[in-house]
Amino acid sequence: MADAMMRAVRFHRTGGPEVLELERVPKPVPGEGEVLVRVMAAGVIPYDWKVRKGVIPVLLPFPVIAGYAFAGIVEAAGPGASGAAPGERVYGRSSRGTYADYTVVKPASMAAMPKSLDFIEAAALQGGATTAWRAVIDGEVKAGDRVLIHGAAGGVGLFAVQFAKARGAYVYGTASAANLAFIRSIGADEAIDYASRDFADVVRDADFVLDTVGGTTLERSLEIVKPGGIVLSIVEAVPPEKAAARNLRVKSVSPAGREDLEQIARLIDAGLAKPVIQKAFPLEEAREAHRLSETGHGRGRIVLRIG
Repeated sequence: MADAMMRAVRFHRTGGPEVLELERVPKPVPGEGEVLVRVMAAGVIPYDWKVRKGVIPVLLPFPVIAGYAFAGIVEAAGPGASGAAPGERVYGRSSRGTYADYTVVKPASMAAMPKSLDFIEAAALQGGATTAWRAVIDGEVKAGDRVLIHGAAGGVGLFAVQFAKARGAYVYGTASAANLAFIRSIGADEAIDYASRDFADVVRDADFVLDTVGGTTLERSLEIVKPGGIVLSIVEAVPPEKAAARNLRVKSVSPAGREDLEQIARLIDAGLAKPVIQKAFPLEEAREAHRLSETGHGRGRIVLRIG
């Protein structure tokens, strides 16, 4: 039957973007406690191409359907599945691959989409907004805190700026000169051009630093956090001995659950945060989307348009 098949972008081995192939494959069937979602858009996040390259080993046998983040419509529920009704507009993550017309999802890994967003915008939340939200929560950000966000115009950074502001923090953000006005527009109190200014000359006694850059940026950041403050990096391990020497607390991002997705949706619908789309590609151009994502440049998220 024609409707038993679907389009999916898969890879049969690890490698460059050229290993991604658009293929016709069987439509998945939801199992116990799972729901079938018609994917309308899929977020393209660094996790995707790191899996494709083999930097992050996949647990599933080849061929693998690419993708992790999605926004779509619940089509059907498997036996014992609860918390999602057919026709509901949802967003979240799936370990079964999302660069496809359909995917299978555990209800705990998704939530109702923000009512104020379309599918393209909602697909940009998982991975960017979820990582930023957990970083702000795990970083114990509260009203009056001084917070430094590195890479503030990036897919995680732009949400971290908005969420930290929503919690009442004073936010410093680093970005390129071309993005300074942008990060101010989303809430940064002070925008620092990392190419022409040393952030350590601007920021003192920070309560929390979110590092999305690594290397010397991370090491220098340890010097501007006050004793007892928190450092969190999403790209590499914080040197424990250097953190201990300055009496700093090191945190990592905990996984986002359904409650986090629901809270993010509420913040967005309240006008306290918004996604930014760098570019939306059709499913057929997944390779080009990965190539752009791997450059690490640009403002906001890359998305695949599917439905």
